[in-house]
Amino acid sequence: MKMERELKIPEGFEVLIENKKIIVRHNGKSLEKQLNYPSNIQVRVENGKLIASSDSDRRKIKAMLGTIIAHTRNLIKGLKDGYTYKLKVVYTHFPISVKVEGDEVVISNFLGEKTLRRAKILGDTKVQINGQEITVSGINKELVGQTAANIENATRISKKDRRVFQDGIYIVKSRD
Repeated sequence: MKMERELKIPEGFEVLIENKKIIVRHNGKSLEKQLNYPSNIQVRVENGKLIASSDSDRRKIKAMLGTIIAHTRNLIKGLKDGYTYKLKVVYTHFPISVKVEGDEVVISNFLGEKTLRRAKILGDTKVQINGQEITVSGINKELVGQTAANIENATRISKKDRRVFQDGIYIVKSRD
């Protein structure tokens, strides 16, 4: 039995498939995603639609078809609207200061520590700091989400009671 999933490509977008890599272009910008799927899955673009199909109806194949469509949808949405995460700096004991230095977010005075904590900014993701609000934005969903997670993980507390020590930087909102 033949399985098929399709995604309508919006006006003004160009989708290319080269060696299991999906490339989406729009307004001079481009995003790409390398996928690793079995050889019995065919992905093609025709009549303004991305079509992922297979002759197998196994559960794993069906899931992979959905994954291909979802990744392509994320690439299109990223080029169209972008992705944004809002983080909040919370402290009760010591005032935390946060700044961007090159491709890192530097957090100082976290719980009164003398050492600096650093979080990597991935790809072309932009990080803006406005007082206690941090905004992470960009066009690649995975890089924006991972950068926000890196900032949150840099202030992870261990070996202390989290009910008492609630200091840190937390993701409070994501606009998907």
